[in-house]
Amino acid sequence: METISKARAHGGTQGVYKHDAQTTGCPMTFAVFVPPQAENGPVPVLWYLSGLTCTHANVMDKGEYRAAAARHGVIIVAPDTSPRGPGIPDEEGNWQFGSGAGFYVDATQAPYATNYRMWSYITEELPALIAKEFPADMSRQGIFGHSMGGHGALTIALTYPDRFKSCSAFAPIAQPSTAGWSKPAFEKYLGTDEAAWRAHDATLLIADGHRFSEFLVDQGTADSFLQDGLRPWLLEEACKTAGIPLTLNMREGYDHSYFFISTFMDSHIAWAAERLK
Repeated sequence: METISKARAHGGTQGVYKHDAQTTGCPMTFAVFVPPQAENGPVPVLWYLSGLTCTHANVMDKGEYRAAAARHGVIIVAPDTSPRGPGIPDEEGNWQFGSGAGFYVDATQAPYATNYRMWSYITEELPALIAKEFPADMSRQGIFGHSMGGHGALTIALTYPDRFKSCSAFAPIAQPSTAGWSKPAFEKYLGTDEAAWRAHDATLLIADGHRFSEFLVDQGTADSFLQDGLRPWLLEEACKTAGIPLTLNMREGYDHSYFFISTFMDSHIAWAAERLK
């Protein structure tokens, strides 16, 4: 693991790191904030999965999470959203697919299957590295994310309910198998057999019997993607049918940007920290 940068913040340390990932077959960069409480021993870990077009840097620079993470004593891990670099297949100019748009799945279709293995990277390889290199209490993990990353957080939590003690999301893609900006990516990554998509759709995972203790979702009413891409009412309906507690906050006047995310970041970290105690 290579250290790209380190800076003191709120009594803790904000770092950026790079390593050669076996799952994605390329160098991967990620950010980690370690709170001051880690000086006395391992602390809980909260994973943040970013949305389309983002890298680790978007939430690190604009998410305003460090003060809350230091106050509650949690590590924040912010991975990248896709493999990147020379030789990685991509669609130049398509912000909804390829570079910056890994959708947190393991691709099964050529030529993407070799590198686009973000599911395995997020659930297997990077956690092993975090456990080895940082003062992380891996028995206390939570996960949250935004948009495409909200979709990733929900599906990962539903698949590994015993690993994660909290899951929340900002404006998640509730049903990516039918949303206009994710369905084409699913076809290219996973093939045209829609049965293979169910493992990466929160509403369908719930319909298939997967459960999680409870979810927190914040969604802006002025989000331009609300009606066609995000559709939180589909998640609300699925959770209601399955008896999964869901707190869905419709935030009047807020959009899809980091102005929205940073406004409610403190409440999401506090909510997660309570469940990570």
